[in-house]
Amino acid sequence: MAVRPILVLNAGSSSIKCALFDGDLREVLRVDATGIGEASGTIKTATNTAGEVKTPAVLADNDAALTAILAALEAAHVRLSDLRAVAHRVVHGGSTLTQTVRITEATRAEIAACIPLAPLHNPHHLAAIDAITARAPDLPQYVSFDTAFHATNPDVARAYALPEVAATQGMQRYGFHGNSYAALVRALAEETGGALPRRLLALHLGNGASLCAILDGRSVATTMGYSPTSGITMGTRTGDIDPAAVLSLARDLGLEGAADLLTRRAGLLGLSGISGDMRTLAASQDPKARFAIEHFCYWAARHAGSMITAMGGLDAVAFTGGIGENDRDIREDILNRLAYAGNVSQFVIPAQEERHIAREAAELMETAPDDA
Repeated sequence: MAVRPILVLNAGSSSIKCALFDGDLREVLRVDATGIGEASGTIKTATNTAGEVKTPAVLADNDAALTAILAALEAAHVRLSDLRAVAHRVVHGGSTLTQTVRITEATRAEIAACIPLAPLHNPHHLAAIDAITARAPDLPQYVSFDTAFHATNPDVARAYALPEVAATQGMQRYGFHGNSYAALVRALAEETGGALPRRLLALHLGNGASLCAILDGRSVATTMGYSPTSGITMGTRTGDIDPAAVLSLARDLGLEGAADLLTRRAGLLGLSGISGDMRTLAASQDPKARFAIEHFCYWAARHAGSMITAMGGLDAVAFTGGIGENDRDIREDILNRLAYAGNVSQFVIPAQEERHIAREAAELMETAPDDA
């Protein structure tokens, strides 16, 4: 009997992405909903055989988007009753959810408890989980957390220099992009025949960007911290900034205004005044665009030095993410700035977050067959 497929859902505020994986964990169908809450949205369906089809849609909210996605799946002859499970990407699992788990009432409550740590992400993940539960209450659902891969960071790497008072509870460096890094480690081990470089500097470079120090296959340091805003320069996020500057912005702009500036109007967009998209900046001759690119590469390399120190040296560098995979000039610029570290192996690993999440769910079901 053929193993039923697994659907992976990645629900955000303005988009929901999903991918269907067959019993051999091959992606066979992808459906994305974009433009949620905007005047015009799009449902994009792609298969290995029929290519990509885009359909205009009005997506008032996440539930409407998920309904449209499920309709697109049914049009491709895939119903919820056909699935083995649904697996979700969840950004924040806090300090307790550090591995892939099946959704239970207790697990859902723990994810909800992390909403103050990820107010822009976890509510949308929970909405998708609840929507699937309402439509198919007996269908197993699993969650993989972006913070989980970094749970192996030592205390000295996670702790902020803050006193232990009520207001600082839960304030630590959690790190993100964990599913991407976990997928990279697995893919790189497969590419090299299992001989994973001992001291691996991994760079997930996209609109959101971070670095990770991976020692013996485990994260020991990463550039993102309490939130995905910290670390290197990103598409619209500032990266590291003096807390006094944040307090000044909060006084002048209010909390919401400061948060909007730091997360949606900063980074490459803020520096260039043109775009947060690296492709647009690379095509521009505007000096501000060139400076924004230089800023991105400079701070990636500068933070890389911190990651190398955390590992006690460097054996290999691996790039992933949209920029990391596709922009040779960015890779070469960063590597040139790291030439002092010596001649080390270099890899470009295509992002496989959804496949990793599907694999995690499948492996968990193998160890707990009653859940399948």
